[in-house]
Amino acid sequence: MQYEVLIEEMRNGLVENIHSGIICGVNDQLQSIYQVGGDDQYVYFRSAAKPIQAIPIFLSNIISKYNITDEEAALFTASQRGETYHIAALESLLNKLPVKEEELFCPASYPLNAVPKESMIREQKSKRRLYHNCAGKHLGFATMCRELDFPVEGYWEESHPLQQKILSILSELSEVPQSKIKTGVDGCGVPVFAIPLKNMAITYLKLACPDLIAEQDMQEAVKKMTNVMNLHPNIVASEDFVCSVLLRDDNIVAKGGAQGVYCFGLKKERIGFSLKVLSGSEDVWPNVLAAILEQIGYSNKQTIASLRDIRPSVIKNDAGIVVGEIKEKFTL
Repeated sequence: MQYEVLIEEMRNGLVENIHSGIICGVNDQLQSIYQVGGDDQYVYFRSAAKPIQAIPIFLSNIISKYNITDEEAALFTASQRGETYHIAALESLLNKLPVKEEELFCPASYPLNAVPKESMIREQKSKRRLYHNCAGKHLGFATMCRELDFPVEGYWEESHPLQQKILSILSELSEVPQSKIKTGVDGCGVPVFAIPLKNMAITYLKLACPDLIAEQDMQEAVKKMTNVMNLHPNIVASEDFVCSVLLRDDNIVAKGGAQGVYCFGLKKERIGFSLKVLSGSEDVWPNVLAAILEQIGYSNKQTIASLRDIRPSVIKNDAGIVVGEIKEKFTL
Protein backbone atom coordinates (compact mmCIF):
# COMPACT_ATOMS: atom_id res chain seq x y z
CA MET A 1 0.00 0.00 0.00
CA GLN A 2 1.32 3.44 -0.95
CA TYR A 3 0.51 6.02 1.72
CA GLU A 4 1.80 9.21 3.27
CA VAL A 5 1.72 10.96 6.64
CA LEU A 6 -1.40 13.12 6.84
CA ILE A 7 -1.25 14.42 10.42
CA GLU A 8 1.41 14.69 13.14
CA GLU A 9 0.40 15.43 16.72
CA MET A 10 3.22 17.15 18.61
CA ARG A 11 3.74 17.59 22.34
CA ASN A 12 6.53 19.94 23.45
CA GLY A 13 8.27 19.56 20.11
CA LEU A 14 8.16 15.75 20.01
CA VAL A 15 5.98 13.69 17.70
CA GLU A 16 3.42 11.87 19.86
CA ASN A 17 1.08 10.46 17.19
CA ILE A 18 1.32 9.98 13.45
CA HIS A 19 -1.72 9.43 11.24
CA SER A 20 -0.91 8.15 7.77
CA GLY A 21 -3.43 7.76 5.00
CA ILE A 22 -4.56 8.07 1.42
CA ILE A 23 -6.63 10.75 -0.33
CA CYS A 24 -8.11 10.97 -3.80
CA GLY A 25 -9.98 13.74 -5.60
CA VAL A 26 -11.57 13.23 -9.02
CA ASN A 27 -13.02 15.66 -11.56
CA ASP A 28 -16.09 15.22 -13.73
CA GLN A 29 -13.95 13.51 -16.37
CA LEU A 30 -13.41 10.81 -13.70
CA GLN A 31 -9.71 11.66 -13.56
CA SER A 32 -7.66 11.77 -10.35
CA ILE A 33 -6.66 15.42 -10.02
CA TYR A 34 -5.65 15.31 -6.35
CA GLN A 35 -3.83 12.37 -4.84
CA VAL A 36 -1.98 11.52 -1.65
CA GLY A 37 -0.74 7.94 -1.61
CA GLY A 38 -2.20 5.24 -3.84
CA ASP A 39 -5.71 5.70 -5.21
CA ASP A 40 -6.05 2.04 -6.22
CA GLN A 41 -6.16 0.75 -2.65
CA TYR A 42 -9.40 -1.10 -1.80
CA VAL A 43 -11.19 0.54 1.13
CA TYR A 44 -14.39 -0.44 2.94
CA PHE A 45 -17.02 2.29 2.81
CA ARG A 46 -18.40 1.44 6.26
CA SER A 47 -21.12 4.03 7.01
CA ALA A 48 -20.04 6.23 4.12
CA ALA A 49 -22.11 3.73 2.11
CA LYS A 50 -25.36 4.77 3.81
CA PRO A 51 -26.43 7.25 1.12
CA ILE A 52 -25.87 4.57 -1.53
CA GLN A 53 -27.78 2.02 0.56
CA ALA A 54 -30.66 4.51 0.90
CA ILE A 55 -31.11 5.10 -2.83
CA PRO A 56 -33.71 2.29 -3.27
CA ILE A 57 -35.98 4.18 -0.85
CA PHE A 58 -35.71 7.35 -2.93
CA LEU A 59 -36.26 5.41 -6.14
CA SER A 60 -39.59 4.19 -4.75
CA ASN A 61 -42.78 6.02 -3.72
CA ILE A 62 -42.32 5.05 -0.05
CA ILE A 63 -41.74 8.63 1.14
CA SER A 64 -45.01 9.93 -0.29
CA LYS A 65 -46.92 6.69 0.38
CA TYR A 66 -46.23 6.82 4.12
CA ASN A 67 -46.21 10.63 4.43
CA ILE A 68 -42.58 10.68 5.54
CA THR A 69 -41.18 14.14 6.31
CA ASP A 70 -37.82 15.33 4.99
CA GLU A 71 -36.43 15.11 8.52
CA GLU A 72 -37.54 11.48 8.83
CA ALA A 73 -36.25 10.66 5.34
CA ALA A 74 -32.79 11.92 6.29
CA LEU A 75 -32.64 9.07 8.83
CA PHE A 76 -32.29 6.56 5.99
CA THR A 77 -28.84 8.05 5.30
CA ALA A 78 -27.88 8.76 8.90
CA SER A 79 -25.48 7.64 11.56
CA GLN A 80 -27.79 9.08 14.19
CA ARG A 81 -26.43 9.49 17.70
CA GLY A 82 -29.51 9.25 19.89
CA GLU A 83 -30.24 12.88 20.68
CA THR A 84 -33.83 13.78 21.60
CA TYR A 85 -34.64 14.92 18.06
CA HIS A 86 -33.18 11.69 16.63
CA ILE A 87 -35.33 9.53 18.90
CA ALA A 88 -38.46 11.56 18.15
CA ALA A 89 -37.91 11.24 14.39
CA LEU A 90 -37.14 7.51 14.68
CA GLU A 91 -40.25 6.86 16.76
CA SER A 92 -42.39 8.78 14.26
CA LEU A 93 -40.84 6.92 11.34
CA LEU A 94 -41.36 3.54 13.00
CA ASN A 95 -45.03 4.38 13.60
CA LYS A 96 -45.52 5.22 9.92
CA LEU A 97 -43.72 2.29 8.31
CA PRO A 98 -44.99 -1.30 7.91
CA VAL A 99 -42.14 -2.58 10.09
CA LYS A 100 -41.83 -3.82 13.67
CA GLU A 101 -38.81 -2.91 15.74
CA GLU A 102 -38.04 -6.57 16.45
CA GLU A 103 -37.64 -7.15 12.68
CA LEU A 104 -34.58 -4.90 12.61
CA PHE A 105 -31.33 -6.86 12.52
CA CYS A 106 -29.21 -4.18 14.20
CA PRO A 107 -28.63 -5.04 17.88
CA ALA A 108 -30.25 -3.25 20.79
CA SER A 109 -28.07 -0.34 21.86
CA TYR A 110 -27.85 2.84 23.84
CA PRO A 111 -27.30 6.12 21.97
CA LEU A 112 -23.75 6.92 20.85
CA ASN A 113 -23.71 10.43 22.29
CA ALA A 114 -22.75 10.50 25.95
CA VAL A 115 -25.51 12.76 27.32
CA PRO A 116 -28.53 10.79 26.03
CA LYS A 117 -26.79 7.50 26.83
CA GLU A 118 -26.06 8.50 30.42
CA SER A 119 -29.59 9.87 30.81
CA MET A 120 -31.13 6.56 29.71
CA ILE A 121 -28.88 4.58 32.03
CA ARG A 122 -29.79 6.84 34.99
CA GLU A 123 -33.47 6.41 34.16
CA GLN A 124 -32.92 2.63 33.90
CA LYS A 125 -34.23 2.53 30.36
CA SER A 126 -33.44 -0.57 28.33
CA LYS A 127 -31.36 -0.67 25.18
CA ARG A 128 -33.41 -0.69 21.97
CA ARG A 129 -32.74 -1.56 18.37
CA LEU A 130 -34.23 1.81 17.49
CA TYR A 131 -31.38 3.53 19.34
CA HIS A 132 -28.70 1.83 17.26
CA ASN A 133 -26.55 4.15 15.19
CA CYS A 134 -27.75 2.39 12.01
CA ALA A 135 -31.45 2.07 12.91
CA GLY A 136 -32.60 4.42 10.14
CA LYS A 137 -30.81 2.36 7.52
CA HIS A 138 -32.36 -0.85 8.85
CA LEU A 139 -35.83 0.68 8.90
CA GLY A 140 -35.28 1.51 5.25
CA PHE A 141 -34.07 -1.98 4.43
CA ALA A 142 -37.05 -3.71 6.04
CA THR A 143 -39.51 -1.29 4.43
CA MET A 144 -38.00 -1.78 0.98
CA CYS A 145 -38.36 -5.54 1.39
CA ARG A 146 -42.08 -5.13 2.06
CA GLU A 147 -42.44 -2.73 -0.86
CA LEU A 148 -40.63 -5.02 -3.32
CA ASP A 149 -42.23 -8.19 -1.96
CA PHE A 150 -38.84 -9.49 -0.82
CA PRO A 151 -38.62 -11.50 2.41
CA VAL A 152 -37.79 -9.31 5.41
CA GLU A 153 -36.08 -12.25 7.05
CA GLY A 154 -32.46 -12.36 5.96
CA TYR A 155 -32.36 -8.85 4.46
CA TRP A 156 -28.90 -8.60 6.04
CA GLU A 157 -27.45 -11.47 4.00
CA GLU A 158 -25.28 -10.67 0.99
CA SER A 159 -27.33 -13.04 -1.18
CA HIS A 160 -30.64 -11.31 -0.33
CA PRO A 161 -32.22 -9.61 -3.39
CA LEU A 162 -32.22 -6.21 -1.66
CA GLN A 163 -28.48 -6.40 -1.01
CA GLN A 164 -27.94 -7.47 -4.60
CA LYS A 165 -29.96 -4.45 -5.76
CA ILE A 166 -27.77 -2.16 -3.63
CA LEU A 167 -24.66 -3.84 -5.02
CA SER A 168 -25.90 -3.10 -8.55
CA ILE A 169 -26.50 0.57 -7.68
CA LEU A 170 -23.01 0.87 -6.19
CA SER A 171 -21.51 -0.72 -9.30
CA GLU A 172 -23.28 1.84 -11.51
CA LEU A 173 -22.25 4.83 -9.40
CA SER A 174 -18.67 3.73 -8.77
CA GLU A 175 -17.98 2.27 -12.23
CA VAL A 176 -16.62 -0.89 -10.62
CA PRO A 177 -18.01 -4.17 -12.01
CA GLN A 178 -19.99 -6.12 -9.42
CA SER A 179 -17.50 -8.97 -9.71
CA LYS A 180 -14.72 -6.62 -8.59
CA ILE A 181 -16.52 -5.22 -5.52
CA LYS A 182 -15.31 -6.87 -2.33
CA THR A 183 -17.66 -7.45 0.59
CA GLY A 184 -17.45 -8.02 4.31
CA VAL A 185 -19.81 -7.69 7.27
CA ASP A 186 -20.36 -4.24 8.78
CA GLY A 187 -20.68 -3.47 12.48
CA CYS A 188 -24.48 -3.61 12.34
CA GLY A 189 -24.45 -6.97 10.55
CA VAL A 190 -25.26 -6.06 6.94
CA PRO A 191 -22.88 -6.32 3.96
CA VAL A 192 -20.17 -3.68 3.68
CA PHE A 193 -18.50 -2.95 0.37
CA ALA A 194 -14.89 -2.22 -0.54
CA ILE A 195 -13.77 -0.62 -3.81
CA PRO A 196 -10.66 1.32 -4.88
CA LEU A 197 -10.31 4.74 -3.24
CA LYS A 198 -10.57 6.49 -6.63
CA ASN A 199 -13.91 4.81 -7.30
CA MET A 200 -15.20 5.87 -3.88
CA ALA A 201 -14.43 9.44 -4.94
CA ILE A 202 -16.24 8.85 -8.25
CA THR A 203 -19.28 7.61 -6.32
CA TYR A 204 -19.49 10.82 -4.28
CA LEU A 205 -18.80 12.92 -7.37
CA LYS A 206 -21.98 11.46 -8.86
CA LEU A 207 -23.93 12.07 -5.65
CA ALA A 208 -22.89 15.73 -5.86
CA CYS A 209 -23.36 15.93 -9.65
CA PRO A 210 -26.21 13.55 -10.50
CA ASP A 211 -26.21 14.70 -14.14
CA LEU A 212 -23.26 12.30 -14.49
CA ILE A 213 -25.62 9.39 -13.75
CA ALA A 214 -26.95 7.81 -16.93
CA GLU A 215 -30.32 6.66 -15.60
CA GLN A 216 -32.87 9.47 -15.20
CA ASP A 217 -34.75 7.82 -12.31
CA MET A 218 -31.48 7.42 -10.41
CA GLN A 219 -30.61 11.06 -11.04
CA GLU A 220 -33.89 12.20 -9.51
CA ALA A 221 -33.57 9.82 -6.56
CA VAL A 222 -30.08 11.12 -5.77
CA LYS A 223 -31.28 14.74 -5.97
CA LYS A 224 -34.10 14.01 -3.51
CA MET A 225 -31.81 12.17 -1.13
CA THR A 226 -28.99 14.71 -1.05
CA ASN A 227 -31.55 17.49 -0.64
CA VAL A 228 -32.90 16.01 2.61
CA MET A 229 -29.33 15.47 3.85
CA ASN A 230 -28.55 19.16 3.31
CA LEU A 231 -31.89 20.25 4.81
CA HIS A 232 -31.38 18.19 8.00
CA PRO A 233 -27.65 17.85 8.63
CA ASN A 234 -28.02 17.28 12.38
CA ILE A 235 -30.18 14.23 11.70
CA VAL A 236 -27.35 12.68 9.65
CA ALA A 237 -24.97 13.02 12.62
CA SER A 238 -25.55 15.62 15.35
CA GLU A 239 -24.43 19.13 16.33
CA ASP A 240 -20.73 19.86 15.93
CA PHE A 241 -19.96 16.61 14.12
CA VAL A 242 -18.08 16.69 10.83
CA CYS A 243 -20.96 15.37 8.69
CA SER A 244 -23.36 17.97 10.03
CA VAL A 245 -20.89 20.81 9.58
CA LEU A 246 -20.21 19.86 5.96
CA LEU A 247 -23.86 19.22 5.10
CA ARG A 248 -24.88 22.66 6.38
CA ASP A 249 -23.04 23.85 3.30
CA ASP A 250 -25.55 23.09 0.55
CA ASN A 251 -22.70 22.79 -1.95
CA ILE A 252 -21.45 19.62 -0.22
CA VAL A 253 -22.66 16.03 -0.05
CA ALA A 254 -20.75 14.17 2.66
CA LYS A 255 -20.75 11.08 4.84
CA GLY A 256 -18.16 9.44 7.04
CA GLY A 257 -17.65 5.84 8.01
CA ALA A 258 -15.96 3.93 10.80
CA GLN A 259 -12.21 3.38 10.87
CA GLY A 260 -11.21 6.71 9.39
CA VAL A 261 -13.12 6.63 6.07
CA TYR A 262 -14.57 9.88 4.72
CA CYS A 263 -16.17 10.81 1.40
CA PHE A 264 -17.59 14.07 0.07
CA GLY A 265 -18.54 15.73 -3.18
CA LEU A 266 -18.49 19.40 -4.19
CA LYS A 267 -21.37 20.40 -6.46
CA LYS A 268 -20.18 23.64 -8.07
CA GLU A 269 -16.56 22.51 -8.35
CA ARG A 270 -17.66 19.08 -9.65
CA ILE A 271 -15.08 17.21 -7.59
CA GLY A 272 -15.47 14.04 -5.52
CA PHE A 273 -13.11 13.21 -2.64
CA SER A 274 -12.46 10.09 -0.61
CA LEU A 275 -9.93 9.45 2.11
CA LYS A 276 -8.83 6.81 4.58
CA VAL A 277 -6.92 7.51 7.80
CA LEU A 278 -4.98 4.30 8.28
CA SER A 279 -4.92 4.58 12.07
CA GLY A 280 -8.71 4.36 11.90
CA SER A 281 -8.98 7.68 13.73
CA GLU A 282 -11.98 9.90 13.19
CA ASP A 283 -10.52 12.56 15.51
CA VAL A 284 -8.29 13.94 12.75
CA TRP A 285 -11.05 14.23 10.14
CA PRO A 286 -11.63 17.96 10.78
CA ASN A 287 -7.93 18.70 10.34
CA VAL A 288 -7.61 16.65 7.14
CA LEU A 289 -10.85 17.96 5.62
CA ALA A 290 -10.10 21.59 6.44
CA ALA A 291 -6.64 21.22 4.90
CA ILE A 292 -8.11 19.68 1.73
CA LEU A 293 -10.60 22.53 1.33
CA GLU A 294 -7.94 25.15 2.03
CA GLN A 295 -5.49 23.62 -0.45
CA ILE A 296 -8.04 23.59 -3.29
CA GLY A 297 -9.05 27.19 -2.54
CA TYR A 298 -12.60 26.37 -1.48
CA SER A 299 -14.70 29.53 -1.47
CA ASN A 300 -16.90 28.94 1.61
CA LYS A 301 -14.50 29.97 4.36
CA GLN A 302 -17.20 29.53 7.02
CA THR A 303 -17.30 25.80 6.32
CA ILE A 304 -13.53 25.60 6.79
CA ALA A 305 -13.72 27.71 9.96
CA SER A 306 -16.44 25.43 11.37
CA LEU A 307 -14.20 22.39 10.79
CA ARG A 308 -11.35 24.19 12.53
CA ASP A 309 -13.66 24.92 15.47
CA ILE A 310 -14.34 21.21 15.93
CA ARG A 311 -10.63 20.44 16.31
CA PRO A 312 -8.22 23.38 16.45
CA SER A 313 -4.57 22.95 15.54
CA VAL A 314 -3.45 23.29 19.17
CA ILE A 315 -3.47 20.58 21.84
CA LYS A 316 -4.56 21.65 25.32
CA ASN A 317 -4.27 19.82 28.62
CA ASP A 318 -7.12 19.37 31.11
CA ALA A 319 -6.53 22.87 32.46
CA GLY A 320 -6.89 24.43 29.02
CA ILE A 321 -3.19 25.20 28.67
CA VAL A 322 -1.64 24.77 25.21
CA VAL A 323 0.84 21.88 25.36
CA GLY A 324 1.22 20.86 21.73
CA GLU A 325 0.09 21.27 18.16
CA ILE A 326 -1.46 19.35 15.26
CA LYS A 327 0.41 19.59 11.97
CA GLU A 328 -1.01 18.76 8.56
CA LYS A 329 1.82 17.18 6.59
CA PHE A 330 0.30 16.38 3.20
CA THR A 331 0.11 18.35 -0.01
CA LEU A 332 -2.49 17.54 -2.65
